[in-house]
Amino acid sequence: MMAAAPLLLTLSITALAWGVHGKKQISGSAAVYLGQHRNVWSPLIHISVNLTRIRDIKSSFQLRTYDPEGIIFYGDTKNGRDWFILALKDGVPFMQISRSGVLVNVVGGPKLNDGRWHTLELSNHGHFVVLGVDGSRGLVVGLQSDAIEEVVSGSLRLALGGILIPKDTLVVQFQPQMDACVREGSWLNLSIPWETDADELRPCYQSIRPGSFFPGSGLAIVNTSVLQTDYERSVTMELWGDFAQMDGTILSIRTPGQAGLFALSASNNTKKVVLFLSGHIVTLKENFKRLEMTFGTDSLQVRHGGHESKMAWDDLSPLKDSGLLNKLRRSHIAIGGLLGENDVGSLFLTGCLEKVQIQGKDVDLDRANKHASISSHSCPV
Repeated sequence: MMAAAPLLLTLSITALAWGVHGKKQISGSAAVYLGQHRNVWSPLIHISVNLTRIRDIKSSFQLRTYDPEGIIFYGDTKNGRDWFILALKDGVPFMQISRSGVLVNVVGGPKLNDGRWHTLELSNHGHFVVLGVDGSRGLVVGLQSDAIEEVVSGSLRLALGGILIPKDTLVVQFQPQMDACVREGSWLNLSIPWETDADELRPCYQSIRPGSFFPGSGLAIVNTSVLQTDYERSVTMELWGDFAQMDGTILSIRTPGQAGLFALSASNNTKKVVLFLSGHIVTLKENFKRLEMTFGTDSLQVRHGGHESKMAWDDLSPLKDSGLLNKLRRSHIAIGGLLGENDVGSLFLTGCLEKVQIQGKDVDLDRANKHASISSHSCPV
């Protein structure tokens, strides 16, 4: 009765076997980058396989990521009535299974979002499916019920980096986008190519470090209304990274229908960071790797590289009594570019932001409206 369950689980992993060698087909064993921009729930690559072709129900692959949450792969039978998902949640392996109306959700094993390559192996042991991590047992799922029907014929659909069912069908909701790579798969002895709807697929970086990488092609927009912060007294924004290695607009704030309120930019040539606030310019000459800005009711306080400065609204007449914090509540924050109707490509940020915080909370660019070129959780070394 349980033969089809491990078959569904292990067969889904076959999607991870293939590298990128063309616009519409995926084949080989090269690395596959899961963070390809698309509708966040849509698969990166997909295929349909006849169940009679399966001869091996054991598969393995390597995964590397700093991203704590996202989908790795999906598989189903009966045109989506029975399905399986492997993902990460809080950096830990996360499985969801639906079989003949029986729903199972299991989270467990070691954290995998440490930026190192981890070998994952999925195999069947009777009524149990075992996910091995780096040679040790990481997560075990048991599924048995009189209601479960054995699947012996038909097709199995596979999808990498997305799902083929409505997201409301899932047992537990999660953020699907995954800044991760997979490689060196061994998959059920199948050798047919996979299909993709993407015009092109991005390669994996050879080596990575934590952060968000901006290649100078676009920006990410965060709506301050979803940050759930307390604007009564002040708003604090903190940025980490090697500012001497950045070039372009790091951050900008704009209220819809009005002129730009604030912008922060860096020059790789001059090694200077420039802060623009309502027509006033402040230059930060020292090299530093952390910048903290606190917008208050009557001032802007800036801390960087052991230095501290304060700009009072009395010194900035356009801001005096202008209700800056109320404006912030209605504004958009652009990370990596100058927000406005006439964006200039040369002003987009080139560089790595190791971390961005607003009111002490990390900003996850997977939840922002970001350009396809931006990697949310990893920077190339």
